[in-house]
Amino acid sequence: MKVLDLQCGQGHPFEGWFASEEDFLSQKDRSLLHCPVCGDVQVLKKPSAPRLNLSGVHSSTAQNPDAPRDEIALAHPKHADLLTAWLEISRKLLSSTTDVGDRFAEEARKIHYGDAPQRAIRGQATAHETRELLEEGVAVLPLLLPESSKTTLQ
Repeated sequence: MKVLDLQCGQGHPFEGWFASEEDFLSQKDRSLLHCPVCGDVQVLKKPSAPRLNLSGVHSSTAQNPDAPRDEIALAHPKHADLLTAWLEISRKLLSSTTDVGDRFAEEARKIHYGDAPQRAIRGQATAHETRELLEEGVAVLPLLLPESSKTTLQ
């Protein structure tokens, strides 16, 4: 098993596990890899140090509880807490709203004009549809949700 440090075209660092270097290249060539934060398929392999699991050796985290806890923190210490909070908020938003898919503009109008029950919804709308909703006074918030918040990792 190879653990590779990856980064998307938007600069989000993440980790990928592959059976081999060839497996990584094959998945990349077939556009099967994407950033868990933004969904970008422009994935680059970053230089990484080998990972050694040595029994009986205490980790730096155990010796220093304030040490970074994950690869994102090691790569971007100032952004790790922000990313963690963003993912948590995104998951809460997903769990407390109804996904109406590409019918978002239609459903938002129905709710706004009282033709459908008041409820929190989410979905997809084009920039043009969003602009029209805002001009009509429909309260909408365009929001890009990280891909990793939409599914479980395990």
